[in-house]
Amino acid sequence: MNACVFCRIVAGEAPSTKVYEDDTLCAFLDIRPIATGHTLIIPKTHAAELDDLDADLGAEIFRAGHRLALAMRRGALAADGANLILNDGRAAFQTVPHIHLHVIPRRKGDLFGVTKGFLLRRSHDPAGTAASIRAGLAALDDDNARDIEGTQP
Repeated sequence: MNACVFCRIVAGEAPSTKVYEDDTLCAFLDIRPIATGHTLIIPKTHAAELDDLDADLGAEIFRAGHRLALAMRRGALAADGANLILNDGRAAFQTVPHIHLHVIPRRKGDLFGVTKGFLLRRSHDPAGTAASIRAGLAALDDDNARDIEGTQP
């Protein structure tokens, strides 16, 4: 069995609440969220640090982070903004040796809540939260389809 927990999530051998998945990426809720909706995006191929990551794949990860951050604004999470954070190496507080981008929804005035999230484990409804983010992704797809067709919402 692979020792990397994120590789085990990709293989379906470890539990996760997936939000998004395609041929190269997987996004799932963080088990120790700083804020409700805190999502991790990982490449399906193992890359421990940025030195191991293909630059084009890194760009895909950030494109997915951009899309998820927008979905968190449009879905029921109704975020006002987002932090996109990638910790590279132990010196940068990377705790799992598999590249991952944190997408953390933010709300005006949530500084104390986010700070507390670094210290305390939050209870949350992972299934409901994941459904909210997926609904936001669907809303983005609907907006993009209307833009292509030249229609207004």
